[in-house]
Amino acid sequence: MIIGAGRGSRLRHLTEELPKTLVPILGRPMLDSILDALAAGGFKRSDVVFVCGYKADVIRAAYPDLTYVENRDWEQNNILLSLLCAREHLEGGFVSTYADIVYRPGIVADLVRSPHDIALACDTDWRRRYVGRSQHPETDAEKLRAEGDRVAEISRRIPSEAATGEFIGVMKLSARGAAQFLAAFDAARAAFSERPEFREGRSFRRAYLIDLLQQMLESGAALHKIDTHGGYMEIDTLEDASLADAWWRGAT
Repeated sequence: MIIGAGRGSRLRHLTEELPKTLVPILGRPMLDSILDALAAGGFKRSDVVFVCGYKADVIRAAYPDLTYVENRDWEQNNILLSLLCAREHLEGGFVSTYADIVYRPGIVADLVRSPHDIALACDTDWRRRYVGRSQHPETDAEKLRAEGDRVAEISRRIPSEAATGEFIGVMKLSARGAAQFLAAFDAARAAFSERPEFREGRSFRRAYLIDLLQQMLESGAALHKIDTHGGYMEIDTLEDASLADAWWRGAT
């Protein structure tokens, strides 16, 4: 599952004609790097479901061998509801990934090998990428705190000094984990879809994926982490795109 419906407006002119995932980083579209990582985990292109939205026609034409689900409300919702547009593909278990990241291929293989029902990829060397990064500060990082390999908390509000690492946006759910995830989604939607706030000032409609994961933690679900020590970067702004080559040289 690749979650790639949004425009990526902070990349400005780079996404005027392209969806964010097709912006070239390290000399190639980010999507190519993601597909390589999924292949390292055993997934063929015919296995890949892409949740599209902005410039959907462009990405469909460039990658006709993927399966597509369209988030027609991408301008009004966020990552969580975007992923759930593909609900019919989630029930047997899945690996999901954000579409605006570059990471070492072995991360997906490590997640697939994990014995845990819900496993999140965690960059323990995350703070290195925030040095000199003015447009996307550490307060925006999707940080997690763990006790051993078990995730205790996941939130942008975790103080950097208390964080074990940064959730990179890649996770694996077994069939059992997917059932827990979908049940938690349904419960949260029933409880919060008509309320102005779900978590941390965000409505349910505008929720991040980590909002539901934290909701699950608070309900007693077991989430575990798989570490990567670097080998990951998010491309959210023009500044990030300009820093990518230097980041990657320092990450490998």
